[in-house]
Amino acid sequence: MSRPVSGTLHHIELWVPDLDRAITSLGWLLEALGHTPYQNWADGRSWRLGPTYLVVERSPALTADRHDRCRPGLNHLAFHVEDAAAVERLAEESTRHGWHLMFPDRHPHAGGPQHHAAYLENDDGFEVELVALPSPGRRTG
Repeated sequence: MSRPVSGTLHHIELWVPDLDRAITSLGWLLEALGHTPYQNWADGRSWRLGPTYLVVERSPALTADRHDRCRPGLNHLAFHVEDAAAVERLAEESTRHGWHLMFPDRHPHAGGPQHHAAYLENDDGFEVELVALPSPGRRTG
């Protein structure tokens, strides 16, 4: 593996109230997006894509039993997805893995008419946005 570009993310660590639920929802999604299992210990797991990895951990230092994306801190993670068809396929499959479609009345353009994405929330309150990569030659802004 080549040396990572300075300033890119090394890893993200999410503290979760239930490790099994996190593996079911976040683990499934990460693997569906091409991440591979990386680390595994009693209270956590991680998945890697390139030089960056994402950790989910059940920490004994947690002070709440659910993530609140509206409080200061992490609101959501957004992932590039191959195309609009892949966004739709993942959004449909996600319901079998603990995810719920947010803004269903505006899906898939809740982010605006030129933005094809699925906004998903899992049972622990974590939100992800799956964003279709623009078609070649399409302007994005």
